[in-house]
Amino acid sequence: MGSDDALPTLPGNGILDGLSAGPMVPRLVLGARLRELREGRDISREAAGERIRASRSKISRMEAGRHGFKLRDVTDLLTLYGVTDEAERATLLTLAEEANSPAWWQYFNDVVPTWTQTYLGAEQAASLIRCFEVQRVPHLLQTADYARASLRLAHSAAGGAELDRRVRLRMTRQRILRRRPAAQLWAVIDEAALRRPVGGIRTMRAQLRHLIEICRLPQVTVQVMPFRAGGHAAEAGPVTILRLPGGRLPDMVYLEQRVTALYPDRPDEIECYWDVMNRLVVEAESPDETPTILHRILQET
Repeated sequence: MGSDDALPTLPGNGILDGLSAGPMVPRLVLGARLRELREGRDISREAAGERIRASRSKISRMEAGRHGFKLRDVTDLLTLYGVTDEAERATLLTLAEEANSPAWWQYFNDVVPTWTQTYLGAEQAASLIRCFEVQRVPHLLQTADYARASLRLAHSAAGGAELDRRVRLRMTRQRILRRRPAAQLWAVIDEAALRRPVGGIRTMRAQLRHLIEICRLPQVTVQVMPFRAGGHAAEAGPVTILRLPGGRLPDMVYLEQRVTALYPDRPDEIECYWDVMNRLVVEAESPDETPTILHRILQET
């Protein structure tokens, strides 16, 4: 692997202040505004799609920030929605241009599937990340060796060069924990993930020591869901929730699967997952107990 200097620079501040997110936050802001305008005029997605010679599903993807924007399409939609104020039109068209700028992850485009692009962009802009993991240590808390072993299991046909790039992508994502201002990460990890020796005993012991160190950072909170807790609120599997800065965008729920991901985005769905997260932190061991638990597992590994 090359030196860290070869990695793309990820600025700490950005759009609307978050340049580290590349086009993602402009996409989300513009998509949310277009949805507000459409619903305010009681125009269906089908009708909006017809105006720009597109499908209902494309309008849905645009409004969710999962699709780029053609200036002509945005212009036509603003006209359809009755937006005549020149200042607002100019602002929204500027967002459309920013939404088409290169994304930071394009440096790793060969190993970034389309279904995770929205998440990667939003993650780099997030002010708060809450997650629960069952099988693995969360990506943002993994060592390079642990990440390589985990990625090798998920991509068994990948060669060494591809694995190198996948590891570098994962390590690059972790810069959000060291930037200024740093993202706040609150992770709940099932005890099973901490006892499963991914990559072998030596790699797992190094991973546990890394967790002990990193959970001392003020911006990182780690809790352990012990076996003895029995059933818990997230039995359906891993979940991640992102909160973006500025208070103008809804929280993003991300449910990663084997070859795709789900982004539940209805307000009631987002509220449901927040309820799950809030119940998890009550059911898990206190963050103050995490170093003790990790030391105990380390001794037993």
